[in-house]
Amino acid sequence: MTLITNEENLENNDNLDTADEEASSEFTIDYTLRPQQLEDYVGQEKIKKQLNVFLAAAKKRKEPLEHVLLYGPPGLGKTTLANIIAREMNVNIKTTSGPAIERVGDLGSILTNMQDGDVLFIDEIHRLNKSVEEVLYPAMEDHKLDLVVGKGPSAQALQIDLPKFTLIGATTRMGTLTGPLRDRFGVTHKLEFYNQDDIENIVKRSASILECNIDHDGAVCLAKSSRQTPRIANRLLKRARDWADVHGFTSINADVAQKTLDMLDIDKYGLEPTDREFLDLIIEKFDGGPVGVATIANALSEEVQNIEDVYEPYLMQQGFLSRSPRGRVVTDYYMQLSKK
Repeated sequence: MTLITNEENLENNDNLDTADEEASSEFTIDYTLRPQQLEDYVGQEKIKKQLNVFLAAAKKRKEPLEHVLLYGPPGLGKTTLANIIAREMNVNIKTTSGPAIERVGDLGSILTNMQDGDVLFIDEIHRLNKSVEEVLYPAMEDHKLDLVVGKGPSAQALQIDLPKFTLIGATTRMGTLTGPLRDRFGVTHKLEFYNQDDIENIVKRSASILECNIDHDGAVCLAKSSRQTPRIANRLLKRARDWADVHGFTSINADVAQKTLDMLDIDKYGLEPTDREFLDLIIEKFDGGPVGVATIANALSEEVQNIEDVYEPYLMQQGFLSRSPRGRVVTDYYMQLSKK
């Protein structure tokens, strides 16, 4: 089971040797690029406006925030928002994931070690197993943990009082959540892809934190190829910083940004080789579609879930791909772009 608290992160960092520090440097950079307060969070304005109200109300009443469900494609800031909520409420946060909670006892161990108001963040909450999910229901509603101790005739049912905690669940697959679990969240937010201006601001903010110079044109170039996703924008910025350092540039301009994208084989639409392979496969082997996702997955040696969660959301949002009752279809819009 994976369980991480803020305090444990600090303790673990103190004990790292040199090799471990080098291995964890990328994680450290990613962590420092994450905004720490809601006012520093760029984009998702509607969500921020609502959260400001909910947080202020909870603090005024001196109550824990209601359970929160965050959903949307990867890299849009679900984990960042969960940590911001904990900081805004001035409480501890414990982080785990659905697959890591294998047994009811794992969940019980986490919940019984929390304090009133603490936040439990479960990433990939749609992957909780059924038995754990059913025990979570009374924990969310009544702050009770129902356990069965022993087996057979000697088995006993126990009910343990729990602190009044806030559960924040994150998922990329909202449709796979069961109704009973979904309905127990008092606050539900869908994170959308970011607009161009917001991504540019994120790139500039991250460049400032990394202490690397970037001009407006360089930020625009990287933002256009970021798939409207902050995680990807920050990754491209770090690679552009690498390219600039190696080739003796003191600033990331449009030329440096474009050469970085060329090196990574990423086009101006943010499409990577795997995306183009995905679309070209449908065009060349299946006449543009329709074709079933399982067939595509087999042809690409990819998991169906990866295709549905990683590739398709952005391609569909950009109008390059559509779904029909018979399968996936490459749009005429992309057909025309690919010929240019």
